Amino acid sequence: MADIIKLLPDHVANQIAAGEVVQRPASVVKELLENAIDAGSTSIKLIVKDGGKALIQVVDDGIGMSETDARLSFERHATSKISSAQDLFNLQTKGFRGEALASIAAIAHVDMQTRPESKEVGTHLKIEGSKIVSQDVVATPVGTSISVKNLFFNIPARRNFLKSNQVELRHIQDEFHRVALVHPGIEFHFYNNGSEIFNLPKTKHRQRIAHIFGSKMESRLVPVNEETEVVKISGFICKPEFAKKSRGEQFFFANNRFIKSPYLHHAVVAAFEGLIKQDMYPGYFLYLDVDPASIDINIHPTKTEVKFDDENTLYAILRSTIKHSLGQFNVAPVLDFDHDPNLDTPYAYREKGATLPKVTVDPTFNPFQDAAKAKSGGGGFQKRSSKGWEGLYEGLEKDVDVEEFSSVAIESDGDVQGTIYSEDHLEEHLATTFQLRRKYVVSTVKSGMLVIHQKRAHERILFEKFLGEITVKEGVSQQLLFPLELTFSKQELNILKEIKDSLSNIGFAFESLEEETVKVTGVPLVVPESGIGTVLDRLIADYKEGFTEGSLSQAEVLAKVLSKNLSVRTGEFLDQESQQALVNNLFACKEPTLSPFQKLTYTIISEGDIDKKFS
Repeated sequence: MADIIKLLPDHVANQIAAGEVVQRPASVVKELLENAIDAGSTSIKLIVKDGGKALIQVVDDGIGMSETDARLSFERHATSKISSAQDLFNLQTKGFRGEALASIAAIAHVDMQTRPESKEVGTHLKIEGSKIVSQDVVATPVGTSISVKNLFFNIPARRNFLKSNQVELRHIQDEFHRVALVHPGIEFHFYNNGSEIFNLPKTKHRQRIAHIFGSKMESRLVPVNEETEVVKISGFICKPEFAKKSRGEQFFFANNRFIKSPYLHHAVVAAFEGLIKQDMYPGYFLYLDVDPASIDINIHPTKTEVKFDDENTLYAILRSTIKHSLGQFNVAPVLDFDHDPNLDTPYAYREKGATLPKVTVDPTFNPFQDAAKAKSGGGGFQKRSSKGWEGLYEGLEKDVDVEEFSSVAIESDGDVQGTIYSEDHLEEHLATTFQLRRKYVVSTVKSGMLVIHQKRAHERILFEKFLGEITVKEGVSQQLLFPLELTFSKQELNILKEIKDSLSNIGFAFESLEEETVKVTGVPLVVPESGIGTVLDRLIADYKEGFTEGSLSQAEVLAKVLSKNLSVRTGEFLDQESQQALVNNLFACKEPTLSPFQKLTYTIISEGDIDKKFS
């Protein structure tokens, strides 16, 4: 039998490796920024065009590379970070696998210029699909500049699965935040399509957070600091009143590397227990310093998933540290020992429940009796006797024509024997709906029983309503007596500017969208004035997190997001009129069967199904 196993060519192996290392343009940004930091840079520029699809360029002032190093850097498993397997247990750098540049060069056009300080001229390399097209000598500043163009040019299927430019740009911004937050001592510049998005000078951690998420963020931060034999914890948590309905301001860094850890996130949420609502997420920026030998980051090429030696101890320390900070800075409520003892409940009444006051009525009371006169007490005025009052009306009954009143019906205390409506007409007006567990609205139909999921049904109703208003531009706006000022980060403000026209069509009115501040002067009728900030926060978060992950138009995306956030909640009480309106409005929709998120809105239980239960 002929031999059938053979070694794959390097360019094929690189494309296979690129599938894990480079998932989207944000992956390239992460790898290039980390390489620039490992090179000892003090200033880094990130330049992006068309969401990273056309161009990703990173310029740094690091140590640069020689001509030989420049060529070797694009080979698989070639790195300056480690030299033996033992080095994996004492990693001090961002990268160590030696796969990033080789993977990027396999699926894009790469242009690199680099020069070390010891050389007067640098090296200019051009690579397309793992093939070196040219290598020249060039005059360039000390450091390295890498341009990645036409990402996935040779993998069209992968390129077609990339999202819109706005979505890819948001993923790039997320990666930029993760790198910039942990390195406040490095100056960062971020440009998109020629306009500057971030200009972050060298500063400290607290100011770096404020520069990225807005100046008002600084007043919301509570310091966290604890040092033990297992871990050193530093950073900041946000005050409980600024917890949000969505994720977005939760950052863990282990040994100056961004990580994702649901287990440690649960420790933070547990520390906030009782201070925030169950469905709210606290913000935090926590930096963990642990022994490099006690952490394993070589699990996935993205290096965001890690394993700790003793996660249980780390969980307990983190939870206790955050609780300590909340109490130390008077964020958590404390017991008040200076209360007034006069307000205490008497001991004899502590176990007794509250009772309604009773009103007693004497059915035998007669104001005309002599006893009443005696009780009234003395006074200058004295009533005459009421005896013989019947004589005042003698003879009157003779003048009254009894026949005149024979046709008059007198209301009696007995049961009413007749009605002005027929029984059939009454049945039509009786209540035909009721609410079950404050989750379902149950009604009757000819074939049996109709059960409607109240939240999904209301989502469908609002979705079609908002979609029509955005398309026709006839949304009704309720003007606010006093404009409401809200604060957002730069990234959130960019999203609001992107969807401002569609929001205006459904009734939102904005006076200004200045830096970090938004003035709201009008809202749709269905949005309560007290919930404007919450609705906009959820709107931005949902719009950012994935409702755009498809071929939907902006109008459909916004209608989806608004219907989700403004619909009635499970557990919300609906009165009889609201239940009936929900039923009527649902079946007036074009697609009443499914919610905007393709979930069933109602089901019908036939009379036959009910009969089978009793057979």
